[in-house]
Amino acid sequence: MDWSFLIKNKESLTVTTDSRKVTPGSVFVALKGEHFDGNAFVEQARKDGAEYIISGENALAELQDLARAWRRELGLPILGITGTNGKTTTKELCAAVLSTKYNLYYTQGNLNNQLGVPLTLLSITRAHEMAIVEMGASHPGDIKELVEIAEPNYGLITNVGKAHLQGFGSFEGVKRTKAELYDFLLAHGGLVFRNADNPHLEEMYLSACKASGLSVEQSVSETVCQAKPVLYHTGVMPEGTHLVGGYNAENVSAAICVGEYFGVSREAALAAIRAYVPSNNRSQLMQTDRNTVVVDAYNANPTSMQAAINAFDNLQMLQSSNLQMPQAYILGAMRELGEYSHLEHQNIVNMLLERKADKVLLVGAEYKETTAPYPVFDDVETLCRHLEQEPLSGYRILLKGSRSNQLEKVIPLL
Repeated sequence: MDWSFLIKNKESLTVTTDSRKVTPGSVFVALKGEHFDGNAFVEQARKDGAEYIISGENALAELQDLARAWRRELGLPILGITGTNGKTTTKELCAAVLSTKYNLYYTQGNLNNQLGVPLTLLSITRAHEMAIVEMGASHPGDIKELVEIAEPNYGLITNVGKAHLQGFGSFEGVKRTKAELYDFLLAHGGLVFRNADNPHLEEMYLSACKASGLSVEQSVSETVCQAKPVLYHTGVMPEGTHLVGGYNAENVSAAICVGEYFGVSREAALAAIRAYVPSNNRSQLMQTDRNTVVVDAYNANPTSMQAAINAFDNLQMLQSSNLQMPQAYILGAMRELGEYSHLEHQNIVNMLLERKADKVLLVGAEYKETTAPYPVFDDVETLCRHLEQEPLSGYRILLKGSRSNQLEKVIPLL
């Protein structure tokens, strides 16, 4: 569809899927879900002054088409970010760094799916000089769909790991789907930022090069693609940040690399990263009246769970003042693992057994199928009642789980 009648000569667009937020001159998208139907509010949206209404069975596809048209109309450079773990943190760090030099728009919160990406694009204005778009995936083809909407000029895959295995089918399925970002960029002359220390990313990049018809040469020491990426190394965590966990080192290195490419000095990038304070229960260190709590309760899969446990152990060693404090692990179940669920939850239990943890509280029926000698609670509400009766005091606590576990409800009780 030719959207020029709606987007030409506009400085910005106001697009909403919530009929209560329709304002004069806005675009209302009437989406239909399992428990709602925006089409029932079309007439009200017209009365409230909507300039244009997208409705019907193809409303989401039309919204995506409008977002692509607006992206092309603006023509500004876009950095696409995906990955199994760390994509939101990396997006936030890159945004902090690039905002020191550019009028930047970036994905707000976790709007990284088939609806979130077009809404992100439609929030960009002509005043912005650059944008960062985060892209999530849980099934094959998801990233391909999103890059064809956002059409990024630059791209970064943080890492690949065992997540959404039920949807992807296998770890190889994860890699193939995330690599769809590389496929698009190489096919359209884009540029990739890549962690040179990650062999999976190297393999995915070289495969994408071959698929795009670019020459790949094998030398004695390395394999080189005709389209060279901008490389960075995992490195080590710089001092003075508000981030908890050594696994954030690669996220920091990625942000510094992106910043330097776009003209932000390493010193300015580090200052921006040190000023960044994580939110949304990601890599946060909290000191309560009774305990020291590491909160990482937004995403959980086998890779991120193991990394969080290892980082928690390392943090104990680095902070000598806490060496005498007993350690407690409050962990939620990992979802969408399909046939791998039992094995991966048992692996986490085995890690805890090796550490001889002072206290372990597990949430989710998935743990009941393991050999865990620890209390397992069906849901967070049951855990909260337990903590009200048996509160923890004087512990260093790792609170780790996916958003579906809702472990943030526990924080007031710690």
